[in-house]
Amino acid sequence: MHRALVTGGTRGLGLAIAQRLARGGREVVVTYAQNEAAAQQVQEQAQAEGLAIRAVRCDAARADDWKALFARNTPLGEEGVEVMVHAAGFTRDRLLLMMSEEDLDAVLGVHLRGGFLAARAVLRGMIAARSGRIIFITSPTAALGRPGQTSYGAAKAGLAGLMRSLVHEVSRFQITVNCVCAGLVDTALTAQLSAEVRRQLLSAVPLARLGRPEEIAAAVDWLASPRAGYITGQILAVDGGLTYS
Repeated sequence: MHRALVTGGTRGLGLAIAQRLARGGREVVVTYAQNEAAAQQVQEQAQAEGLAIRAVRCDAARADDWKALFARNTPLGEEGVEVMVHAAGFTRDRLLLMMSEEDLDAVLGVHLRGGFLAARAVLRGMIAARSGRIIFITSPTAALGRPGQTSYGAAKAGLAGLMRSLVHEVSRFQITVNCVCAGLVDTALTAQLSAEVRRQLLSAVPLARLGRPEEIAAAVDWLASPRAGYITGQILAVDGGLTYS
């Protein structure tokens, strides 16, 4: 079973991860919530490159979407996946006093609830196969904090807690669960930052540069490989030294 699932895999880090896994010979399914045009573009690009990437609509925060995707009479429900990467997410940054409950629920829903639902959806097949890799994408904000990112930081910290407990539930089935802590990465999101904000953020990064999506993808690919079969319950920081310097 050489199949991977990447949530939020039609853009940014998720797309880079999906492409890296596909180039390693896997069939990759990527999920998206709304942007059908982007999903179609990803599939067309993959086809042109000879990569097996298929996009399916699945809102990470909706349990019904996951049940439909992994129903017993569907390809994923019958065959399962060997690797699941939860990369879906977004931010709605505001100071706590100005943050609405709707914004809080939306951020926690995609990041934390989405991670829970995604892991639950893939576990049946992984347990049956007695193997699997579950990888959550987290952020230095979970450890360091940042003004305006209380919801985002809480969601990412929650994924780390989810990982640690899940390790104790699934390790006997030879399923590993890890996090990749992605630092400041050169994506569309960071491209929107002003030059001053970018300078301030980079001043805290010992390597003094943005990461590349491919560098995050390489770390995920390694954790998904047989070479990392004895690594579980870990947070691999790919952040230029920001978190643990």
